[in-house]
Amino acid sequence: MSSRARIVVVGAGFAGYQAARELSRTARGAAEIVLVNPHDYFLYLPLLPEVAAGVLEPRRVTVSLTGTLPRVRLVLGQVDTVDLDGRRIGYADPEGNRGTLAYDRLLLTVGSVNKLLPVPGVAERAHGFRGLPEALYLRDHVVRQTELAGAAAGAEERAARLTFVVVGAGYTGTEVAAHGVLFTDSLVRRNSALREAGARPRWVLLDLAPRVLPELDRRLSHTADRVLRRRGVEVRTGTSVKEATRDGVHLDDGEFVPTRSLVWCVGVRPDPLVAGLGLPTERGRLCVDEYLAVPGRPEVFACGDAAAVPDLTRPGEYTPMTAQHAQRQGRTAGRNIAASFGRGERRPYRHRDLGFTVDLGGVQAAADPLHIPLSGPLASAVTRGYHLAAMPGNRIRVAADWLLDALLPRQGVQLGLVRSGSVPLDTETPEVARTPYDGR
Repeated sequence: MSSRARIVVVGAGFAGYQAARELSRTARGAAEIVLVNPHDYFLYLPLLPEVAAGVLEPRRVTVSLTGTLPRVRLVLGQVDTVDLDGRRIGYADPEGNRGTLAYDRLLLTVGSVNKLLPVPGVAERAHGFRGLPEALYLRDHVVRQTELAGAAAGAEERAARLTFVVVGAGYTGTEVAAHGVLFTDSLVRRNSALREAGARPRWVLLDLAPRVLPELDRRLSHTADRVLRRRGVEVRTGTSVKEATRDGVHLDDGEFVPTRSLVWCVGVRPDPLVAGLGLPTERGRLCVDEYLAVPGRPEVFACGDAAAVPDLTRPGEYTPMTAQHAQRQGRTAGRNIAASFGRGERRPYRHRDLGFTVDLGGVQAAADPLHIPLSGPLASAVTRGYHLAAMPGNRIRVAADWLLDALLPRQGVQLGLVRSGSVPLDTETPEVARTPYDGR
């Protein structure tokens, strides 16, 4: 491998982080490995609902890139142009300065952003849940609405501020609602004005699908549905938002729900960078072969949410957009890029789902490790064990926060770090909060 060779990895999500880590082992310093990412951490996205619910502190779900990726050079920046013929990428750093990087091999792991639907008012009133700024905003927002409800002059305003609507009953929406209702119950118990008024938080989970977690086994769906309803969450399947206003949301069944809180978890779409490449795509995802290489561009690889990876276990289909696949694809991509320089042999990506876990908060979860359905405390233990094993760092700190949450009441205070306008739903970079300084 030539000492002048440069491998550029764009994005440090599950796929990009694993690829960079694999390359740092296999390249052994013979190639320059450059990781371009808007911030300096890998975000363990599955635990984000616990940040929004006050269980975990934000730094627990972030892992330092420079501290855990030896022999990898980090460049802070948002990639917005790719010159395939010139083998060069262009990016903007956090201070707005422009930069370019030439590459010999390019791995695109740019991930996904919030999926938007043409529903009036949603882009202005709703907030997504794809990045740390959005989770921090939601935590502050929930605390603020609870405190404002305690000071409300009338019962109608109090009820509206204590109503939280989550759209999308997939992984994210289900976990946000499950953790959120426990969080607001805790906040209300400690608010004397709300206790005296007999107020109760109201959580509404909406989805057009016929059941929660429609992508998973029905047994997991049934477990999640049962836990949510037992906690008082209104699960409304076959229903969605028709319009969002300042005072609430109109549902497509004609009902109006007064609320100040709309969380948008309807799914994701590939990063818009993919559409500008001029390469073949499948439903917005960049087409690659079973070796994760772009056909006709042997120096370009892609994996994770932004890539349409053939599913060799189900011919004719593509692997779903899950962290489990992204993590394993990243590892395979790293090996195959090293093999393109003569280090090892390339391998096709082949992976069967080993089961799924859904954390429902408290001691409740739904899991099917090796496709054995579990629920209750045992599923919770399996779920937390899986997350600790999958995290590349911070395991002791995460476990300590879980222990403290079991022993002590949660801290319900606003930090005021992220304001509403900093995390618009239509952002192409949900992992970065907008500020007046950067002009985005």
